[in-house]
Order: sequence, then C-alpha cells, then structure tokens
Amino acid sequence: MSKLCVVGTGYVGLVTGACFADLGNKVICLDIDEERINKVKQGIMPIYEPGLEQLVAQNIRSGRLSFSSDYQEGLHQADFAFIAVGTPSGVDGEADLQYVRQVAEQIADLVDHPIIVVNKSTVPVGTGDWVADIIKKRRNGRPLDFHVVSNPEFLREGSAINDFMTPDRVVLGSVHRESAALAAQLYAPLRCPVLITDLRTAEMIKYASNAFLATRISFINEIANICDELGADVTEVARGMGLDKRIGLSFLDAGLGWGGSCFPKDVKALAHMAVLHGTQPQLLQAVMDINRNQRRRAVVKLRKALGGLNDKTIGILGLSFKPNTDDIREAPALEIIHLLMNEGANIQAYDPQAMPGVAKIMPAIKLCSDPYQVAEKADALVLATEWNEFKQLDFERIREIMNGLVVLDGRNLWDPDTLRRMGFTYFGVGRGTMINGNNDADGK
Repeated sequence: MSKLCVVGTGYVGLVTGACFADLGNKVICLDIDEERINKVKQGIMPIYEPGLEQLVAQNIRSGRLSFSSDYQEGLHQADFAFIAVGTPSGVDGEADLQYVRQVAEQIADLVDHPIIVVNKSTVPVGTGDWVADIIKKRRNGRPLDFHVVSNPEFLREGSAINDFMTPDRVVLGSVHRESAALAAQLYAPLRCPVLITDLRTAEMIKYASNAFLATRISFINEIANICDELGADVTEVARGMGLDKRIGLSFLDAGLGWGGSCFPKDVKALAHMAVLHGTQPQLLQAVMDINRNQRRRAVVKLRKALGGLNDKTIGILGLSFKPNTDDIREAPALEIIHLLMNEGANIQAYDPQAMPGVAKIMPAIKLCSDPYQVAEKADALVLATEWNEFKQLDFERIREIMNGLVVLDGRNLWDPDTLRRMGFTYFGVGRGTMINGNNDADGK
C-alpha cells in the first residue's frame, strides 16, 4: 500500500484518487475549495461521471479514501503527490500554470520527507523541469529528496473509470528512471503496457495524442462537407475508410465538431508552443478552423431551410459537449445557440445532465423537461448531443406538435429516409443533403 495525495478534485483528480484507492492505496484528495470538499464528503459529486459516486462512497467506507482542504494534512507522509489541477487556456492559447505553481510551492514549503511529484495535469512540454526548479528554489538551500514524474492522463469523460481501470497504456516520464519505475508499480494491478520515457517526451505524447484525435474528427467533418455538396453519404464513406486496418473506424464520426476541456485547450496549447519555438503549425490551425466552421454550417443550414431565423423557435436536444457528462465547456450546442440567438431565434432545449450549468450562463433560453417539450411549437429541431434517450424518439408525436418540420441531425443519429417519408425536411452532416443545388433536403 502506498500513500497518495491527489491535489485537485475535478474530472482527473477525483477519478484518479478514487481509482487508486480502489486498487488498495491510501489516498487523500486535496482541494482548496472547502465547499467542494465538504460536499464530496457528503456524497455530493461536483461532476457527473457514471459510476463515480458509488466508487467514491465505497472507498470512503473502506477507509482508503478521504478528502481535505489542508495541504499539511494531505501531504503528511505521502509517498506520491499527484498534481491534477486545471490548466486553462490563456489569451493566446497558452496553458495557464498558476495552479500548478501553487501546488509546487506548497510541496516545497511543507514536505520534509522523500516524495515523488507526479504531474497528472496536462501541461506544456518542459513543465516537469519547471516544477522541479520551483521546488528547489523555494527550498532555498534546504535539501529535499524528490523527483518529478510526468504521467499524462488519457481519460474520456463519460467513461473515465473504465479508461483508468483498463487503459491502452500508461505513460511515465522522468529524468530519474527509478522514480518512474516506482510510479509504474501503482499501475501494476492493471496489467497494462507501461511506457517509460524522459520528462519532455511524456508531456509531448499527451498533446500529440489529443491533437491527432482532433485532426481525425476535423478531417471527417471536412469530408462530410464535401459529401453534402457532391451527394455522397459520409457515414458510408467513413465505414469504407475505417475497414482499412491502416485507418480504423475510431473518431471518424462526422458531426458538429469536438469540444470539452481537452481537445480545444490542448490543440491551442500545442499550436502556441509550436509558434513560440519557431515552427509553423499549419495543420493544427486548419484543424481548429474546420471545427469552428462546423457550428457555422449548422446555422447556415437552418437559416436557408427556414428562410431566416428571426423570431423562429429552435429546439436543441443535448447541451453537454458529449453524452454521459454534464461538461459544457466548448460544447458545440452552446456556440450554435449563441449564433442562433444573435439572429433573433428563440431557443428551447433539453439535456439529461447539463441544464443546471447552462441555466447559470444562458438564462435567456427555455430549458425543458423532456425532448417532446423541446419539439413543441418548434420551427426546427436540432440534435446537438447523441444521448441514448434521443435514439428512439416518437417522431409521429413530434410531427404533431412541431410548427415546422425541419430536423437538423447534428450527430447523424437518425435514419434520413424514415424521417423524410414522415414529411420532415431532414439535414444530417455529410448525408448528401445539399443546401444549394438539385440534391435538396428532400432528396429530390
């Protein structure tokens, strides 16, 4: 059993702490937000993640998992200090490391025993060296036996616990290979591939991985836009591509683009690092431009189908950036809503988990109790997030309660032929439904 202090109780920190406790370690999760800590102690999770509430409760009962807002308590005799705090984007896309600095300073001030500092936050290449320098300078000549290890996370919101427990790989980087090997022992029960590298390579693996996945999504969205103009179906194109073993099917789902806390921030940060060091990240810039354009194309389709958006009522199904999370950071739905409201549209929306967060930042939209209230008297219906409960809607009922019959399927979830036979004007993403020319939304 090792003693771990995990600093930060967001998506990464809370899942990491709970999972390591479940593997038999003694874990204390630390956060300076006392209200958040008090709520977690009461079983109230700050985030929605399937299975997390039960996992936290189970490990609190076992005595392996506890929570604190006191650094002294959290770091006392800890073998490992995991830094899992936020690194939001700055003005130019750079990662804001102020919270990482604060943790490093607390470690320098309070720890007087051997400790391994593990960077779990997504940080720019070179941050591991920077953290080590902060601790050394802050000690002001007082010796401390410590080493920094980079351990980038690859958790997907909505399936984070499964991703932690059954990882494709664990990446650990350090200038002190023995410390990386000790960190690797924490993951030994998972029996997964472990890659040990130097610090900067481990940090780069995280950014390169996310940038590549974002690139795949933007690539298939660009193909989808071409399919719309040429009358092809991107879902079949993607399948035909993905059956090639060199390509694969993952992340080839055309839609409204990527969002969330990782892809937007990490692609921006990588592009910023590239420019800062004299390289030209042209591909990364194109990836971001295509993603932004997907939301605008959705608004263009609605504007043309409805003959304008002023005073139209648009129903939005899904507000979180992906299913099985309440995270609305960089959510495509919110950008589309913003664009629609700028043109005078009225918005009514529903999401199984994300509505409390949306209510705080978009009080002008009507939040509904279910998908059918969203459709009621709507001129158009937009699917923005592919929650399971949206897969089998009663479109006979929806047809009766809508004012118009325009459907924009932003995730290609529904069958175009079925909806068109029912009288709907259906638009997908790359389903061969041009907004100009002869191949119109009715397939004529």
